[in-house]
Amino acid sequence: MPKAEISWKRVTEDGAKLQVNAQRVGGEWLFSHRAKRFDQWERVAHPPLEDWLELLDAVKRLVTRRRLQPLHEDLVRRRIREKFPEAEV
Repeated sequence: MPKAEISWKRVTEDGAKLQVNAQRVGGEWLFSHRAKRFDQWERVAHPPLEDWLELLDAVKRLVTRRRLQPLHEDLVRRRIREKFPEAEV
């Protein structure tokens, strides 16, 4: 897995399991998801706040392990504030 790719699993509101993937491409984070292992990844145009917060948590861990620079954590926080001004980050 490259440095700029982070994956996790979550459960949707209707109880379905979902695999989520975020890739950093050109300074932007692109989100994709799929239901099962062999399904095709589908690009998500407007990921929910839950996915952004999960990405922030993963980026924090990677910064601690020195796999990403602290600048990336600040950029993700800024992007969350832009997209979800009501969220506390």
